[in-house]
Amino acid sequence: MGCLTLAGLSLMCLLVGWRAWLTWSQRAVIYRDLDEVPPRRVAIVLGAGISAGLPTPALADRIEAAAALYHAGKVRKLLMTGDNSIVGYNEPGVMKEHAQRLGVPAEDIILDYAGRRTYDSCYRARAIFGLTDALVVTQPFHLPRATYLCANLGVDAVGYEATNRYFSPYTRAQWQLREMLASAAAWWDIHIARPVPILGDPLPITD
Repeated sequence: MGCLTLAGLSLMCLLVGWRAWLTWSQRAVIYRDLDEVPPRRVAIVLGAGISAGLPTPALADRIEAAAALYHAGKVRKLLMTGDNSIVGYNEPGVMKEHAQRLGVPAEDIILDYAGRRTYDSCYRARAIFGLTDALVVTQPFHLPRATYLCANLGVDAVGYEATNRYFSPYTRAQWQLREMLASAAAWWDIHIARPVPILGDPLPITD
């Protein structure tokens, strides 16, 4: 076996092992049953892309899960965090519109326009919006990384799985592969790089 092949196998084992450990370590703070979710003041709804002014199916799934939490009295505010880095692409704004269509009042929706990736959203939740605890809403494959990042960036987070829609096995396999790499990047950001995202004036979320 060549050195390059051995190195590649070793790297793959590290990636798979870290992803498996991350998923295992976060299992106690992730909930699927709405009735079992512990209440938090704010739900962080992570972006997942928009197209033609509408949320992608994955993003719509997250917003609908967050709206269900709101109507069940599990949270009082929704922090919609996504990308608005280019003109004409306003992910948080689209998220807000969809939540309002689901009956969430505009005054209970806060927008984070600089949540370009999960690390940035979790960092800004603490640094800009003053959150020390929150409920994170996203798909099951994404939640272990999201709650891990929040916890290491000063936000005591629990997660709620957005599982309202069916996604094909091929799509889910793509997500899992991407997440394996993203989970490794999350470890690097927390323990090595410690990047500082776009910041600004504090905007603490109040009741």
